[in-house]
Amino acid sequence: MIYKKIAGFLKAPVSVKKNKLRRLYYHLIGMIYYRRLFKRFGDGSLISSPLNIASPENICIGKNVQIGHGARLEALTGWHGGQQFSPELEIQDDVDIGQNATIGCANKVVIGRNTVISFDVFITDNDHAYEKIGVPVMLQPLIVKKTIIGENCFIASGVKILAGTVLGKQCIVGSNSVVRGEFPDYCVIVGSPARVVKRYSAQSGCWERVPPIPR
Repeated sequence: MIYKKIAGFLKAPVSVKKNKLRRLYYHLIGMIYYRRLFKRFGDGSLISSPLNIASPENICIGKNVQIGHGARLEALTGWHGGQQFSPELEIQDDVDIGQNATIGCANKVVIGRNTVISFDVFITDNDHAYEKIGVPVMLQPLIVKKTIIGENCFIASGVKILAGTVLGKQCIVGSNSVVRGEFPDYCVIVGSPARVVKRYSAQSGCWERVPPIPR
């Protein structure tokens, strides 16, 4: 078996060899380095370099998680004015996160298992206060809320998921949507601000259109 694998590798095109060696390298980095760095780092998980990380001791990564090039995971433990946080950022098993994604957590962020997050996605559980006149926004307090993404979701490219959002199971979010609020299981969400445009009906067995709410 090992001989066949070696023979197959030697016969493969150069591009395939480079890809396999790159993945092997990142797996080794995970086993040797990331397993000690994160609060939890599951078997088979792979992080492409470079990865920007803040407070990895507050981040749990499940099994077989794939995180693309240039992603940022940020668990924020403090902010201006003495604010202190105990962040819990959990990425469950078999999640796939595309390149240049950013996930910010000051309270609690959960990415459910088998969820796919495309490239250039932003997910957060905190907002900047702005009400104090004459005080720069970056010096005002953070407002934190839990953000939960259910299992089997698909988050398309460029999506912004804002603080306090809760997505049910197998929600589909269209490209460049700006999402805030609670959304039920099995729905399609699009727009800025995002709304439900389709929802799965157990009675008909189909994904049915949801008419817009009259203004």
